[in-house]
Amino acid sequence: MNRVKNLEKLQKEQFDICIIGGGASGAGCALDAALRGFKVALIEKEDFAAETSSKSTKLIHGGVRYLEQAFKNLDFGQLRQVKHGLQERHTVIRNAPHLAHPLALITPVFSWFEGFYFTIGLTIYGLFAKNDLLPKAQWLNKKETFEHIPTLTPKLHSSVMYYDGQLDDARYCLALAHSAHKAGAVIINHLAVTNFEKDNNGKLIAAIVKDNLAEKSSTTVKAKIFINCTGPFGDSIRLMANSAQEKRLRPSKGVHIILPSEVLRSQDAILIPKTKDGRIVFVIPFEGEVMVGTTDDEYRNLEKEPILISQEIDFLLDTLRPYMAKVPDKSQIKSGFGGLRPLIASSGLKATKKLVRDHEVEYDEKSNLVSLLGGKWTTYRLMAKDTIDEVCKLLGKDIECSTESHYLVGGENYNFADWRNIQEKYNLEEDICQHLIKKYGTNAEAVLQVIDNQEFKSKIHPNYPFIKAEVIYTIREEMANSLRDFFARRTRMELMDWQATSDSIKIVADIMAKELHWSETQKQENSEAYRKLLKKFILSAKI
Repeated sequence: MNRVKNLEKLQKEQFDICIIGGGASGAGCALDAALRGFKVALIEKEDFAAETSSKSTKLIHGGVRYLEQAFKNLDFGQLRQVKHGLQERHTVIRNAPHLAHPLALITPVFSWFEGFYFTIGLTIYGLFAKNDLLPKAQWLNKKETFEHIPTLTPKLHSSVMYYDGQLDDARYCLALAHSAHKAGAVIINHLAVTNFEKDNNGKLIAAIVKDNLAEKSSTTVKAKIFINCTGPFGDSIRLMANSAQEKRLRPSKGVHIILPSEVLRSQDAILIPKTKDGRIVFVIPFEGEVMVGTTDDEYRNLEKEPILISQEIDFLLDTLRPYMAKVPDKSQIKSGFGGLRPLIASSGLKATKKLVRDHEVEYDEKSNLVSLLGGKWTTYRLMAKDTIDEVCKLLGKDIECSTESHYLVGGENYNFADWRNIQEKYNLEEDICQHLIKKYGTNAEAVLQVIDNQEFKSKIHPNYPFIKAEVIYTIREEMANSLRDFFARRTRMELMDWQATSDSIKIVADIMAKELHWSETQKQENSEAYRKLLKKFILSAKI
């Protein structure tokens, strides 16, 4: 994915489809459309998965809470969402086995009745899943529960274990974009739409875009159809295309905190089935740490990045209190993040936690804009299919979707055990080899082929398996253009440890400066800006 070459193509060529937004839905649409033979461009104003798609709970699931609400409220919309999610779960794992895998979740219960209730519910939940071989829900006694998660409270009666999937959301989104590029799409990040050109009838004929990495005049992207895949920011594009439209989205904020691995001491996760305000919270192992989340509160200030604040930390730690033998101290928090859900507004005044996480493909006949609204990570492929099916109708084409069985970059013929071959060939530490194979799949060795001296085999930070060669590889092959692109999304270091990330800025900035031809002034400015951002996160959380 060479950004310079793709920019040249974008300026010279005309496209069938231009997709705005490089999150899961946009990258999913780009892959689907490219595989159907369309000439596709995808433009993203920041970085792939920079917003919602890198800030999820990292679960591939139908939604246990949605199932409960569906039965309690006779809400068939919730039931449909569960069904779609569980049917897609298998496909998400199959198509990128290096980035997604099954995950056991333990629901602690405090009475025989609770155990019976959740066993029945989670058994029904599993019945909606087709075409996967994940184990069915089972009721564990107290001894069996502690064999899975030894840090739970001794006050529990038993637990119910079921399975869902887990993914590295940012790298999965990147794999979608990379796969779309491989299929012929022109993919570019850090390119913002500032306006549209329209014909005499008000229909879109071109997008005016600004390169956020260069001080250049605007350029135009010409296409027959424009697809709006900007998630919680979708209304801004809709109104830019046709100011007479009403707003459709009601974004909500969810936050997560990151704790050290000893909080869980397990590869299994915990589902806390009910909080004091009726939510559910997950406690999940991720990248060697423990992630706890999420909250669900309405968020209106879309101009500002949603970040973790002290009160939200207190809520999540209080939620853990009845379930853990020892509740983590606030000082143990290593990092955290906030993200936005692109919920479709309800005509009623429902709380955001009660809004259905389903999606809708909207076509505005006046502007000819197609907007993909709502949805969630698990159903990204189905969302993309529905969107490109609609585009096919508009363009008078009849081409079937083929993404269900399409391996993403790094996924085909993946075998985790191949990390041993990398270790033998390159003489690297075990954790580095396992990290490379899990994040790059069958492309893991390509990361090491950029090494021209032994120094690039070394770790960026002693506590984490990321190596210097990854900085070069992600710039050349994955369009990393900033320190945050690398730390937050090519690796997940920002998510895992704010202080370690800050301590590693100089090492990565030195490599990036050489590779991206930054001046000494640019290097210092970029480093200081990112360091200030991390400090802001720490101060906001008051940890």
